[in-house]
Amino acid sequence: MAKRGDREGKPEEEEARVLPRRIVVVAYPQAELLDVAGPCAVFAALEQVRGEGDGARADGYLVEVISTTTDLQVITSSGVGLVAHRSYARLRGSVDTLLVVGGDSVFDVASDADFLAWLRRMAPRVRRIGSVCTGAFILAAAGLLDGRRATTHWGSCGRLARSYPEVDVQADPIFVRDGHVYTSAGVTAGMDMALALVEEDHGRAVALQIARHLVMFVRRPGGQSQFSALLELQAADREPLRELQAWMAENLAADLTVEALARQMHMSPRNFARVFLREIGRTPARFVERLRVEAARRRLEESEGGLEKIACECGFGSADSMRRSFLRVLRIAPSDYRVRFRAAPAG
Repeated sequence: MAKRGDREGKPEEEEARVLPRRIVVVAYPQAELLDVAGPCAVFAALEQVRGEGDGARADGYLVEVISTTTDLQVITSSGVGLVAHRSYARLRGSVDTLLVVGGDSVFDVASDADFLAWLRRMAPRVRRIGSVCTGAFILAAAGLLDGRRATTHWGSCGRLARSYPEVDVQADPIFVRDGHVYTSAGVTAGMDMALALVEEDHGRAVALQIARHLVMFVRRPGGQSQFSALLELQAADREPLRELQAWMAENLAADLTVEALARQMHMSPRNFARVFLREIGRTPARFVERLRVEAARRRLEESEGGLEKIACECGFGSADSMRRSFLRVLRIAPSDYRVRFRAAPAG
């Protein structure tokens, strides 16, 4: 919290300006602990980095956690308890930024008519409103995402799109801003979003200081689909198929046609393709393409290799073939992807 000295005689508008920005985070039973603690840590870090380097001196944050119930002790999904400052019904005074988190019981909160009504009343009164992870379902249930772009945890994007077709769900971004409404991807992405809010308030120099202090990216390279694709390796129920998927990821330049993969599984190509689609939810060809795109995007982010070299290493055969797959999967050309997401050199 910013220190306040004697301001007697200062203009009223200056007094209002120096007040700390009030950040309110909404928690509830079985909320995800990191959804709450992560953004709070980012905002609190502003005071911890003051005086370090030549970052801009700025007013601080006053962070509060409020509960959706009258019980101020909130047991999170990890079993760790939090003590909220107050119930949402007892919140008074102006709020700068209001964040709603995700968790195991998010759909219970998303069906709480009283809380949703309160949220709708609060939305036009705050400068910013947002969600962390599956907290997007609560904003959507309140109608606050209608006609807006939004994101959530990669594993829940499909459900959000199906449940709220009026929301333009973006599956890949780490966080999305649409007007004064912010939504983030899963769990730790809430910290990325919070850091972006700090940068918006206090500038890049301060955000960089906080990122260094917390050992995190100012701008995380890539989108959240980089995490979701490789997790699909665990999607198959059958052990032989999981082993094959792992082998495919490690041998992207090999012959990964249906015929070659079917031989490894001692199955006919037709039966293999049918079983793979049933187990994984996509055809072998599309799965192979996704694996190759994910491998290529990591190389584009982390290495200096040329496009032809990366295309060959990842099994595309040519840069032109890689370009077509990137456009189909990511809707961006490899060269443009590298410019946008290339990790800054250390130092």
